[in-house]
Amino acid sequence: MTDQTGPETTVTLTLHSPEATVDLARQIAADLGPGDTLLLDGPIGAGKSHFCRAAISSMLAAEGRDEDVPSPTFTLVQTYELAGHDVWHVDLYRLGSADHVQELGLADAFEDAVVFVEWPDRLGGNRPDGALDIAILPQADDESRQITLTARHPRWRPLLAKLGRGQT
Repeated sequence: MTDQTGPETTVTLTLHSPEATVDLARQIAADLGPGDTLLLDGPIGAGKSHFCRAAISSMLAAEGRDEDVPSPTFTLVQTYELAGHDVWHVDLYRLGSADHVQELGLADAFEDAVVFVEWPDRLGGNRPDGALDIAILPQADDESRQITLTARHPRWRPLLAKLGRGQT
């Protein structure tokens, strides 16, 4: 993959409820299109699947669809066909090694789908350039999350600037 990185842009938000996480996921989902990849990192139970499912549900709802959006923990990949592109939700927690990433067909998905990847450390050298990194860390009160969005590609700068100003 071609390196299209630039200066790093980071926004850190503290969300105080699962509903606030859903709101953020919906706001980001509204800005996604083919070729966008979000890499979600955080410990088990941090809310990675919650975030992805909210974003995907929002994208489906924008097309008038009300579908179940299950976690791909056991299937590894869930795909959804939208008008104009597919959406992939990938959970690599159970993946044996980065060598198996190729077997999932992610290289093609990174090019023309919207892709949400949980446990991106398991991508190894298959990490797509231009992805938006989202780190989710639970806080002491169990309901709150610290969300850090990090972009190295200029594609994400307007969204992160808007989120950083609270203009979502």
